[in-house]
Amino acid sequence: MIWRRIFSRGDAALSEASARDAASIATLHAASFRRGWSEDEVERLIAERNVIVHRAVDGRALRGFIMSRLAADEAEILSVAVASAAQGRGLARKLLDLHLRRLAGLGCRAVFLEVDESNAAAIRLYRRAGFREVSRRANYYSGPGGKSAAALVLRRDLN
Repeated sequence: MIWRRIFSRGDAALSEASARDAASIATLHAASFRRGWSEDEVERLIAERNVIVHRAVDGRALRGFIMSRLAADEAEILSVAVASAAQGRGLARKLLDLHLRRLAGLGCRAVFLEVDESNAAAIRLYRRAGFREVSRRANYYSGPGGKSAAALVLRRDLN
């Protein structure tokens, strides 16, 4: 077993998530953000017909997820998270690429998201994926020590 881990590529399998994934998505979300979502909140979101969720799983372990809500021909990415042990390996980019292709296939023409201005890794990911800043919400996120940060509103058009 240990040899398999050492010599395997370690690629996580990407697929659509279901209600069965709600607990693990909630756990990863809570570990990734200041205000995590409960299992019930995640389950309710996944149950919505206009919510699309993809996951990355390595064996039985959730390594990452991405979730969007569709409205007409636009989508908003609600959350993206990758487990700390899986970060830095391109998993967020793979999830984002798959997700954007699925949204385009559903007729989505534009995708929006909000990101904390201090989250340099996420901003780099989104810019490399073709997102551009279209707005800024001052003092949107509360940070440690009472400091606040702006939310950057990003957009990418899909063809």
